[in-house]
Amino acid sequence: MSLWRYSNPAEFMRITGPVLPVVWAAAALCLVAGLGWGLLLTPDDYQQGATVKILFIHVPAALMAINAWLMMLVASLVWFVRRHHVSALAARAAAPVGATMTVIALATGAIWGQPMWGTWWAWDPRLTSFFILFLFYVGYIALWSAIDDPDSAADLTAVLCLVGSVFALLSRYAVLFWSQGLHQGASLSLDRASHVDTVFYRPLLLSIAGFILLFLALVLTRTRTEIRLRRIRALLALEARA
Repeated sequence: MSLWRYSNPAEFMRITGPVLPVVWAAAALCLVAGLGWGLLLTPDDYQQGATVKILFIHVPAALMAINAWLMMLVASLVWFVRRHHVSALAARAAAPVGATMTVIALATGAIWGQPMWGTWWAWDPRLTSFFILFLFYVGYIALWSAIDDPDSAADLTAVLCLVGSVFALLSRYAVLFWSQGLHQGASLSLDRASHVDTVFYRPLLLSIAGFILLFLALVLTRTRTEIRLRRIRALLALEARA
């Protein structure tokens, strides 16, 4: 059975309809459990105090901000190769969600950075590349809104997505490229000596799962809305010609 059949709007709507409530419920459960466990039940850090608990929001948001753009990249490549409208609409649907995750990550990073670094903002390589990624999100959303023809908008935004992917990768790996930056290394790592303490590790994983499911639920919901809007515009265009 070909996966491409799910790129058919009618098939996509049929499959995602019953799945969506389950994803929303799982997202809510993981978020409540992960954030409740992390924010309320974990101890303060001996160096950072209660500020360390920002990681239960900051790390998942930053992770989803980067991976949302990479999801948009894959969807844009599918649009280029296969010209499936669902992929273009999914990329469009993901952009506001990714932009929101980027804002959350930047805001929580500033709240953490002020007591830790003594400043709300520093032109650290990772912070700078993350801020530029946010600007690409804004530009991507604006470009979709500025072009009336949906296929032309999908083409141009896909090109913008390819360019912005450079900054998505820089945001992820800037700590490795520029070791002199202020930003710490990855909170999660295969090396147990470098990731967060075990007491924070499990609730952090649960919070990340919640953010992933929340992103999936929001993108599916917004993609379904985009498909409906596309159908409405097509009907209005037919009525105008009649």
